[in-house]
Amino acid sequence: MKSAVENLTPTRVKLNVEVPFEELKPSIDEAYKTIATQVQVPGFRKGKVPNALIDQRVGRGYVLETAINDGLNGWYQSAVAESGIRPLSRPEVEITEVPDPKSTDGELKFHVEVDIRPEIELPDYAGIEVEVEAAEIADTDIEKALDELRGRFGTLKAVERPAADGDFLSIDIAAKVDGVEIDSASDLSYQVGAGTMLDGLDEAATGLSVGEEAIFDTKLVGGEHAGADSQVTVTVKSVKVRELPEANDDFAQLASEFDTIAELREDLAKQVASSKTLEQGVEARDKVLDKLVALIEVPVPASVIEEQIEQHFDGSANHGGEDHDTEEHRAEIKANSERAFQNEIILDAVADKEEIGVSQAELIDYIVNSASQYGMDPNQFAQMLDSSGQVPMVVGEVRRRKALAAVLAQAKVVDTKGVEVDLTDFVSVASDDEAAEAAAEEATTDPGEARF
Repeated sequence: MKSAVENLTPTRVKLNVEVPFEELKPSIDEAYKTIATQVQVPGFRKGKVPNALIDQRVGRGYVLETAINDGLNGWYQSAVAESGIRPLSRPEVEITEVPDPKSTDGELKFHVEVDIRPEIELPDYAGIEVEVEAAEIADTDIEKALDELRGRFGTLKAVERPAADGDFLSIDIAAKVDGVEIDSASDLSYQVGAGTMLDGLDEAATGLSVGEEAIFDTKLVGGEHAGADSQVTVTVKSVKVRELPEANDDFAQLASEFDTIAELREDLAKQVASSKTLEQGVEARDKVLDKLVALIEVPVPASVIEEQIEQHFDGSANHGGEDHDTEEHRAEIKANSERAFQNEIILDAVADKEEIGVSQAELIDYIVNSASQYGMDPNQFAQMLDSSGQVPMVVGEVRRRKALAAVLAQAKVVDTKGVEVDLTDFVSVASDDEAAEAAAEEATTDPGEARF
């Protein structure tokens, strides 16, 4: 078999394939065997019909057509392996020449057009310079952290006043569509301002006292009525505020391993500093990736991006998201898909250059960390990934995150005050835990979306 690659665009090629008769003959012999089990000829058992009789019954041309159809994918795969291209899309095949059915000579010729992963040249990315916000720690940051800790040990106390932002409510809600009640719930706990239940609930509940109700319009986001406009009635049954324990030595002993509030504040200051460094690391990582994308021209195959867009909106339609299929939303999804494609191509190239792999231990860590995020047993989570065919995708995502961490490790990061930022600790975390977290997020989305 001979094959040649013709470049049509930087992301699309035509494979011209020629299969000589001697390589076609095994497929022809197999076609005779298959057809022999399908035809009935008096005096012959199934599967034992001579080739000459098969030619008489169905025709040599049908045998040749069956052989070509059965062998085409194998010859295509061989041509792909021989050429070294990495297909992205479904192949479009056109057969241009077949052997004469009456002859035992000739050759099969066909060509295949397919989108491929583009080849790129990486620049010298060592020493990429990025600027991040200075990690300034104020007393208010420590007080905020202390208040959050106190909140974990707080108690709720009923108050006789209208509900305000931050209050804890017990509520009843009932939803109607076109005047017909379609759902209701009682004694729900909700914190005003949380924004975790229904759009419009915070505004409706604010200012209500116990026993009062309000009606607001919202769009339902789940269930069989997802996407429908609904009128929701909310009734307040109780209003409570959280009382925080006093920040003293007794509280320090209750909430931590420290004996005094001063020691607890000192530890919280360290935690705040660590959090600020993490924020700097995330900012630096994102800016390093932005610079990489700006430095490298990555041709994007239009047909692949279009397929991603259609997959997205097909999924949205299945969940009541027809109203979101707008020109603006399509433009946004297109831009996101193109950027995801560029990121993937670049980071895969970096991973190849840096010879980055994903060890069994890293994969196990990912499974354990991700399973805990979703409240799943690690074994069940691993089985879900395996059964849905997402393990290679997960490995690829973790590998790309490690590649980005490798680039970040070689970058020069300074803050807005000109002070060089040491992200050594962040880089080690980014290449392990953060990679697993990001891959877990990918694994819970549509496996076909923005994956290349």
